[in-house]
Amino acid sequence: MSRPLKIMLVAAEASGDALGAGLAGALRARLGAEVTFVGVGGPRMAELGVQSPFDIAELSVLGWIEGLKAYGIVKRRVADTVALGVAEKPDAVVLIDSWGFTIRVAKALRIALPDVPLIKYVGPQVWASRPGRAKTLAAAVDHLLALYAFDAPWFEREGLPTTVVGSQALHIDMSGADPAAFRAERGIAAGAPLLVVLPGSRPSEIRLMTPVYEAAIARLKAADPTLQIAVVAAGTVAADVTARVATWPFRAHVVGEDQKYAAMRAATVALATSGTVSTELALAGAPMVIAYRFQPLSYAIMKPFFTGQYATLFNHAAGEEIARELIQNDATPEKVAAEVGRLLGDPEARRAQAGRQTAALDLMGREGRDPSEIAADAVLRVIASKAGR
Repeated sequence: MSRPLKIMLVAAEASGDALGAGLAGALRARLGAEVTFVGVGGPRMAELGVQSPFDIAELSVLGWIEGLKAYGIVKRRVADTVALGVAEKPDAVVLIDSWGFTIRVAKALRIALPDVPLIKYVGPQVWASRPGRAKTLAAAVDHLLALYAFDAPWFEREGLPTTVVGSQALHIDMSGADPAAFRAERGIAAGAPLLVVLPGSRPSEIRLMTPVYEAAIARLKAADPTLQIAVVAAGTVAADVTARVATWPFRAHVVGEDQKYAAMRAATVALATSGTVSTELALAGAPMVIAYRFQPLSYAIMKPFFTGQYATLFNHAAGEEIARELIQNDATPEKVAAEVGRLLGDPEARRAQAGRQTAALDLMGREGRDPSEIAADAVLRVIASKAGR
């Protein structure tokens, strides 16, 4: 009797932990006891049997300067991850998102375990910046699991076989999120304007963006004292967000991740730090304004490498700025307040933007199969192909 398949999953951030857990769950549903998992991940992957040798929270860095400061930690954790792979000798390794970390792991594993298939789950956004990374990835792994159809050509032209699996963010079930109950629980009238703020999930994002949002909201509240505010505190930064919001000179409801979707559906307008949350907001039907700031030196270093026209995925898919993007020097309290205020004051503009956001989600593949199942199929195909079965 042959031994169970052993698959190594490597994720370095909370979003990758969720993808890894979804993939592991789909493989377990398919193979039962005939598959085991090892690797690096967070609490969700741990529930599926992945016992990580270290806490991935220390790898959650953003920007070049921040990355340089964390280089020593990253280098050690790459070595730990490769050592785990050498000890476990898996049938395949799936490296999830987190480009800076996983590409280093891929290159080292290619040398240490040349016969083990390497699969990258989520490629770098080469359509937005540094297109040369497509060639780098093609030389380092055997297969790519891409989230969107517009990703694939960039990598296939470099000779990297690619399977488009779709984004899990496009398959969130929000039917149980009750916007009326959300408002009622907080004493927010059904017709009151509600601005839902999503400041981010990384410490650097909270540090850079919350002062901008506080000042912008102060302007909006001065113009309309009836405006209600709700701030979503992601689990990884909940304490920091709660403490900062507590010092604001106006009332704001702090919302945990368990009520995030209800808040999104209840929003009149949303104000969000750029990220996958924009896709979730579009699914919830919330018209939004997107903002982002990097550390100034990081931005100065990275700016020449930005080649994409838009940062927001559905804007990119549609080829137009459906949701207004205010990046770096444009992310000022004055501009944020002006853009949010424009939507708050114009019901027709809100309806039109929400409709265009929904249409863009269809371009991104909203109606496809569950991404974890497609990813599981692809992983098993790659293993079978490499083994010559």
